[in-house]
Amino acid sequence: MAKKFYITTAIDYANGSPHLGHAYEKVLTDVLARYRRLQGDEVHFVTGLDEHGQKVQMSARKAGLEPQAICDQVAVEFQGLCQRLEISNDDYIRTTEARHKKVVQSVLQDLYDRGEIYKAEYAGFYSQRQEQFVTEKEKVDGEWPEIYGEVEEVIETNYFFKLAQHQDWLVDTIENNEAFIYPRFRSADVLQFLKEPLNDLCISRPRERLQWGIELPFDSEYVTYVWFDALVNYITAAGYGTDAYADHWPADFHVIGKDILVPPHAVYWPIMLHALGLELPRHFLVHGWWLSSGAKMSKSTGAVVNPLDLIEQHGADAFRYFVTREMNVGQDSEFSLERFTARYNSDLANDLGNLLSRLLNMGGRYTEGRVPAATIDEAPEQELKQLWESTAKELIPLYDGFQYHRALETIFSFLSGINRYAETRAPWKLAKSEDPADRAALETSLACMAEALRLSVVLLTPVMPTISEKVRALIGDEALTGLDGQLDWGDRLEGKTLGEKTILFPRPERSAG
Repeated sequence: MAKKFYITTAIDYANGSPHLGHAYEKVLTDVLARYRRLQGDEVHFVTGLDEHGQKVQMSARKAGLEPQAICDQVAVEFQGLCQRLEISNDDYIRTTEARHKKVVQSVLQDLYDRGEIYKAEYAGFYSQRQEQFVTEKEKVDGEWPEIYGEVEEVIETNYFFKLAQHQDWLVDTIENNEAFIYPRFRSADVLQFLKEPLNDLCISRPRERLQWGIELPFDSEYVTYVWFDALVNYITAAGYGTDAYADHWPADFHVIGKDILVPPHAVYWPIMLHALGLELPRHFLVHGWWLSSGAKMSKSTGAVVNPLDLIEQHGADAFRYFVTREMNVGQDSEFSLERFTARYNSDLANDLGNLLSRLLNMGGRYTEGRVPAATIDEAPEQELKQLWESTAKELIPLYDGFQYHRALETIFSFLSGINRYAETRAPWKLAKSEDPADRAALETSLACMAEALRLSVVLLTPVMPTISEKVRALIGDEALTGLDGQLDWGDRLEGKTLGEKTILFPRPERSAG
């Protein structure tokens, strides 16, 4: 059996509700997954929830609940987000599942038996907010950065993973594999971090301080550090320890935010795998942050947009289009409701929605609700076909290079070209003429508009799956199962039945008051 295309998101932390950043990462990964399926790959797409750790335990105590109850509530929210965004994940992993605990304990025991884990006393500083030990070098101008929250001084005995002894190997690996981290400039962040000597990683917490975690298999008085536990999810979901593992691992892409690239994903995780003798993931796809007035949108600043509200108001596909169109993968992007509304009205309602509506309306009035034959090929038709030819040449390279924002720009530029073609041919004027030549031009114009619309939504499908299928159905096309032959201009729609006039993107109703 050929290896599946294995793709993961970071698993979300069960200490809060979903927000825009969570939603974007799901959509980004889903666009990649759907595109690869169209290319013929058998995709295995995993997302999930990170449920252990001190912050979850503290939240549960504050709410007077058991930690598992808190996690169950949050899981419903995050899984609901996936459903409402039409995320096509094949698995949803929760780190409290038995399958995951088994793998974590297996990995810990393996590393312990290999001499990669040792017990020692630690005296230093601990950030509860980040659930990690920190050192003086993390201070900025003598102060702990705000991201660490309250930092306390601690002295305790713990278990440590020998991170430092693999540092040179990791530097060589990143320097010699330019495709390991995308975009490539993110590798510089990792290499800069690795210029300083690594400290060994504390991978345990004493039960007296933290009960909510996976027990160390070699010492029941300790539980696993939440980041060590969480990272292992990628091989758990790949079927580590079972026959399915070879079908999935190594991951083709880990899709993550830039804030968790260093050190967890680009330092801890590769070294953990290397120490276990396992292959590394082939690539990290690292995206940026959503900003509001130039600052990162976060719960702490109150600048959080609830994606569920936007989905409820405008539909999942409109939301998916906006975040994919606005974000250059790897860079930060600005979010505002004004920008969202402008995209919705201009690109979606006007360029795509009105074009389809005009075609269906004229088809119903002038060609008995069917796609007519294109019988002439004059300058307007030739220009439209040439525009598609140049568009089609750009789209696959843009998708392959994760330039989804530019791919959407290119598609909507072509949609504008279809609208220009319609204005040039003006079939509503041709319909008033009894000249056979005008009748031929009328039918040709509607046939070309239908075919151009069909082509437009082929590679819109990974971003807007429901709308794309709806457009295909309304112009008489079949469901899309792959890209083979789908980007070639043709006459496959000739004689097909057109649907009733439809408003794809209705203007939101204004609330009374």
